[in-house]
Amino acid sequence: MSATSAGARGRVGGGAALPAATVRTVTTAPAFATSAVAEPATAVFSALGTTAVLLTADPGRADDALLILRAELAAVDAACSRFRPDSELSRVNAAAGNGPVPVSALLAEAVEVALRAAELTDGAVDPTVGPAVVALGYDRTFAEVAARRPEDTGPATSPRPAPGWRSVRWDPALRLLRLPAGTTLDLGATAKALAADRAAHHAAAAVGCGVLVNLGGDLSAAGEPPYGGWRVAIADNHAGPAASWRAGIADDHTAPNAGTQAPPVDRRTAPHTGPQPATTDNHTVPDAAPRPPVVSIRDGGLATSGTTVRTWRRGGRTLHHIVDPATGDVPPPVWRTVSVAAGTCVDANTATTAALVLGERAPDWLRGTGLPARLVRTDGSVLCLGAWPADGGDR
Repeated sequence: MSATSAGARGRVGGGAALPAATVRTVTTAPAFATSAVAEPATAVFSALGTTAVLLTADPGRADDALLILRAELAAVDAACSRFRPDSELSRVNAAAGNGPVPVSALLAEAVEVALRAAELTDGAVDPTVGPAVVALGYDRTFAEVAARRPEDTGPATSPRPAPGWRSVRWDPALRLLRLPAGTTLDLGATAKALAADRAAHHAAAAVGCGVLVNLGGDLSAAGEPPYGGWRVAIADNHAGPAASWRAGIADDHTAPNAGTQAPPVDRRTAPHTGPQPATTDNHTVPDAAPRPPVVSIRDGGLATSGTTVRTWRRGGRTLHHIVDPATGDVPPPVWRTVSVAAGTCVDANTATTAALVLGERAPDWLRGTGLPARLVRTDGSVLCLGAWPADGGDR
């Protein structure tokens, strides 16, 4: 048995090359929509340690779509959670160093997605970071981590580099998974995005209309979208009043497909309001109140990852959930957030996570993937790559 193969190095997409037919160009969203179609139905609830948002283009099919989403999230949680002692992943991790463990079809898919992400990113996104993440203090759900007082976190421990994804032994034909002693898998970098993709495609196929699933900033769209596509606002930080936040759909008070208000989510979606930032080429100069850019997607995935929201204090340091597998520590602060559009949410989130880990090497790596991307430095300056529209254009 060996770690699964994922295709060509440095490519994020299906197989050995990025499938251009399935990767949609991100477009600047129009300011006005002219179709008098009904607003999509919106459902918001907590799941997988984040906020789940479902938008259904045909409100009459919303209840059926919601049932499918809830069932999908429950199945992924039971298979892939590292916080539930009764999850299938916890059973596999507990057997590390022993013989191979048979796994379900769902966990098999999640493992293959994680190993594929590791190969496509040359190990920048690696599921064997489990011990490293725990050593940094992320040893329980984030709500529990955030609730702890700094004095309750214990002394800082030395970073623990990941054993490496190549140490995982996986037999896809027999669905047998074997981990070396001392290794635990953390599927957090890919499982949530996989859940978004699975739920969106299953729901759209079942209800026969467009569906957008947003799991804390990991968005997946399938089926026929509303007029003008799904309008998504990209913000660098969601530290604003709860009443001003929208889940996935931007609210400019003109588009008929604006969703209802939702609580803040743990990744960035924000209303289409505020002054316009100044722009030079593809670099945006931050101002006092920058206007979040609004983009439109019809299908595929869109993800935003960042280092400013899921943070905690330990040993006098501010830490976050993005870990460099090579060092076992948080990467040097280069990017505050990274947003990427791709053919799937899995590919988009793989790219955003890799970019945060790669730091200054991220722009060249992202150019090599051909994916539209928006990177925000810690000083607030913005770099747009590929087909991602520059900030500050007409909305």
